[in-house]
Amino acid sequence: MARLMEKYRNEIAPAIQKEFGIENVNAIPKIEKICLNMGLGKAIQDSKILDAARKDMTMIAGQAAVPTTSKVSVANFHLREGMRIGCRTTLRGKRMYEFLDRLCNVALPRVRDFRGISSKGFDKQGNYSMGVEEITIFPEIDADKIDVSNGMDITVVIKNSNGREQSYRLLKMLGMPFAE
Repeated sequence: MARLMEKYRNEIAPAIQKEFGIENVNAIPKIEKICLNMGLGKAIQDSKILDAARKDMTMIAGQAAVPTTSKVSVANFHLREGMRIGCRTTLRGKRMYEFLDRLCNVALPRVRDFRGISSKGFDKQGNYSMGVEEITIFPEIDADKIDVSNGMDITVVIKNSNGREQSYRLLKMLGMPFAE
């Protein structure tokens, strides 16, 4: 079992239940999935960029990344419908907790001049979204072998949350380094 998953079950879930006065165990907020997305506009000219990005995302996530295609044609961007322009993957279960653990404890502290992440990334349902400008912060990626620097969007989908307050408290207890 992942270290963070065990911590959630034994410490965090009972603490949140007591703090917010939740009676039903099934109504306690928990992380449902983590969605990783990488949009690559440069992949229109060179398909090798997309292949390299898929390989990098696969190394970071621990599971295969799927290419995404454009849904509409845009003449100004030389983009046609069905062209591959990015990649994505969705993490659940053990891999999800292991990725969140690596993100909070290893990758984010490697960002230059890191003072914490913004707490403004919550939506109305309590899901949290953030962007990473360079994927080289992850230890799985060798910075010397990367030709083009790519960013990544990370969305943490939280189930049973009654808004921002419960989601913020859950992520804070899981170790997410929010800026004060």
